[in-house]
Amino acid sequence: MPFLAYIDPGSGSMLLQVLLAGALAIPFFFRRVISDGWHRLRGSRDEPAQVEGGEDASTDR
Repeated sequence: MPFLAYIDPGSGSMLLQVLLAGALAIPFFFRRVISDGWHRLRGSRDEPAQVEGGEDASTDR
């Protein structure tokens, strides 16, 4: 019995685009979880830099 499955070019390219977009969106959606896990594995965590003077520079009048 012949295999009669067919995906036309329009549907095929749309399906490929949806699959690729989903695969690329997962790391961006879970970037905090992935980053925390990576830093736990490496045993290092960079702390954010402190502004000198203790206040935000944009509050100057």
